[in-house]
Amino acid sequence: MKILVGLKRVIDYNVRVQVKPDGTGVVTDGVKMSINPFDEIALEEALRLREAGVAEEVIVVSIGPGAAQQQLRTGLAMGADRAILVKADEEVQPLTAARVLQALVEKEQPGLVMLGKQAIDDDCSQTGQMLAALWDRPQATFASEVVVADGVATVTREVDAGLETIEVDLPALITVDLRLNEPRFVKLPDIMKAKKKPLDEMPLADLGVASGNFVNTSTFAPPAQRERGIMVEDVDGLMSALKDKGLV
Repeated sequence: MKILVGLKRVIDYNVRVQVKPDGTGVVTDGVKMSINPFDEIALEEALRLREAGVAEEVIVVSIGPGAAQQQLRTGLAMGADRAILVKADEEVQPLTAARVLQALVEKEQPGLVMLGKQAIDDDCSQTGQMLAALWDRPQATFASEVVVADGVATVTREVDAGLETIEVDLPALITVDLRLNEPRFVKLPDIMKAKKKPLDEMPLADLGVASGNFVNTSTFAPPAQRERGIMVEDVDGLMSALKDKGLV
């Protein structure tokens, strides 16, 4: 069985994001870029399934500029067998990403597609669900535990009321949550080996997917600065402060 894993190139989670002065976006020049952390967890789980004998091949996929090769090479260094980069210099929104992944799914015929539950740059949490609908296959989202056996994935997922366990027939799509695993550390020899692993590139147009955007962002702005807190002596002081602000 093949496992297809999506890796999105995002600003590293340790970087303090700055909005451009003209409000047209965020500053990315000279900024460290990394694999979306949720996607990295999805890849780790796919590798563990391969090591357990459940899968034979793990393919990592990214959609973006040529620089996204760096994130795919990191995925190969973690242990993926090969990589595919769908080149797109413009913004790729969730529906476009889902259509690209659908085209790759039809080409590669994986038994399982694994994605992070969301990307940390837009927090959309839409691509996985859209792909499952386009693919017309079952989905299990926000997975915190995954067991695959006999053509069925048993997934424990995080919901508002706690945990829920469901079973989905393969082929299926799974999006993963932070508690699923801890991604492995990449060693230098693995980085060197990754340079020799296959990485195919193709333009977005080769998959027959239009690159149009369906949501337009008019401007970007940093969050409002938080007001300085105040210290109160007792409960009466707290109530008085809350009344002054119209909160009670």
